[in-house]
Amino acid sequence: MRPEGLPEVPAQTAAVARAAFPQGSLAMRVRDRLAEVFEDEPFADAFGVRGAPGLSPGVLSLVTVLQFAEDLTDRQAAAMAVRAIDWKYALGAELTDTGFDASVLSRFRTRLAGHGMERVVFDRLLQHCKDEGLVAAGGKQRTDSTHVISAVRDLNRLELAGESVRAALEALAVAAPAWLAGQVDVAEFAHRYGPRVDGWRMPSSQTKRGRLAQVFGQDALALCRAAWAAGTPVWIREIEAVALLRQILVQTYYLHTDTRGREVIKKRDADDEGVPPGQLRLASPYDPDARWAAKGEDLFWMGYKVHLTETCDTPAEAEAEAEAEAEAEAGGPAAPNLITDVFTTDATVPDVKATAPVQQRLAEHGVTPGEHYLDSGYPSADLITAALKQGTRMVTPVLLDHSAQAKAHTGFDKNAFTINWKARQVRCPAGKSSAHWNPVKQHGADAIVITFSILTCRPCPFQEQCTTSALGRRMLTLRPREPHEALVRARAEQKTETWKAKYALRAGVEGTINQALDITGIRRARYRGLPKVRLQHAFSATALNVIRLDAYWTGHDRHHTRSSRLEHLAYQLTA
Repeated sequence: MRPEGLPEVPAQTAAVARAAFPQGSLAMRVRDRLAEVFEDEPFADAFGVRGAPGLSPGVLSLVTVLQFAEDLTDRQAAAMAVRAIDWKYALGAELTDTGFDASVLSRFRTRLAGHGMERVVFDRLLQHCKDEGLVAAGGKQRTDSTHVISAVRDLNRLELAGESVRAALEALAVAAPAWLAGQVDVAEFAHRYGPRVDGWRMPSSQTKRGRLAQVFGQDALALCRAAWAAGTPVWIREIEAVALLRQILVQTYYLHTDTRGREVIKKRDADDEGVPPGQLRLASPYDPDARWAAKGEDLFWMGYKVHLTETCDTPAEAEAEAEAEAEAEAGGPAAPNLITDVFTTDATVPDVKATAPVQQRLAEHGVTPGEHYLDSGYPSADLITAALKQGTRMVTPVLLDHSAQAKAHTGFDKNAFTINWKARQVRCPAGKSSAHWNPVKQHGADAIVITFSILTCRPCPFQEQCTTSALGRRMLTLRPREPHEALVRARAEQKTETWKAKYALRAGVEGTINQALDITGIRRARYRGLPKVRLQHAFSATALNVIRLDAYWTGHDRHHTRSSRLEHLAYQLTA
């Protein structure tokens, strides 16, 4: 690679583009205003220094951003680089330039994902917006997540067992054909695993399906034993499809010794011991990072989850008149809402696990929010406390007390007890003090278990309102003082009308997710594997920011809903 950045726009290309687009276009404005974002130097570590020079990574990253902004395939993007005059202007290409092969984009993404450079362009654009004063620390930001469906087909457990054998055989047929021919009956296996394993072509009888599962298991076991045999070259078992076959074999089957002492392979039931948890369970031999997950009662998907964070300092619709006056005084429109972070995980990672990484990256880029709006899946007492120490107030509904007393609204919940942190004692509503104060670890977090004496609780007239314990005494589990008090304050505050009106600002992030879905198809993974899906989402977020910046540059970033003629008349009469 020769780091040169975007080439100069040829005079003839510029003249034709200006004539064809007198008002300009998104691609042309991106070239004119954001050329410094698409430089070659940040990609230097991913490219060699010897050999024939390749295409500029700055140019390819610009092509990829425009590709996502217009939701194009690789072939369509390569064609646009040849036939679209505004794209030629953006790329600095001659009118006679014949472009590049579509496979270049795939190899470019593979190189970026392999070197951990998925977010380079997104981060550079964010830094540019920060330098321009469009994004800053201390403002309001909001975060939400949505599901992402993987790029591979859904497989049931029987299909997964058979397809994993087929994937391993396909890989070995290319990498080690001679070794494979010496281990299995190629003709028989070609008949069984030639076409893809599809549930529509499987027998409908449960007995026959059980036999087929047994055959898949025996074939997988034989192949794995051959691959891990003493005389087998080590590189055979390092082939990804072979390693995945071994994992799927273990999670789907187990070895059993029957009454005659014979070793038999048996398929596990879904609830059997040995079935790994969802975050470890492979769902496809072609995408080792995709996972099955569920949300609520209706959403069940295989794939990933993406978290988008954006600024939200834009005034509400009701303040449009005041906003217009402020814009007139300031000499221009207010800054657009821009995406400040994009974070992709596998589908099984709960939202609460994404809160700290998102806030940490915002701090690293110098755009720590003063107020962070999130839904109830993101907060915890520890996270609220840690965010306050960094200067961020999390505006989010926290989970309420789910104890039996709190749900019944008749007993004594935790708020009815007085805590003396210095004396390490708790006083109950009847005026009695606790007997034990035990610091413990629960799920890796610090907690305090408070226990009252049986002699105190059993004769108490309020016992039925206080506890249903078989021992007849009350126990409380508290967090340490700082997170406990933060949780109590948050629960009290979220019941106020002021907080509810303030929290309504969070709902706007749903529109951003919808825009990402409509423009870039963010809910469907284009590629396989978490690194490439992260790259897809980073470029999707960059494309959305480019589209919003273009609307800001052209003055079209405010699209108020239409009002009826009757409303216009009412406004004129009241004026």
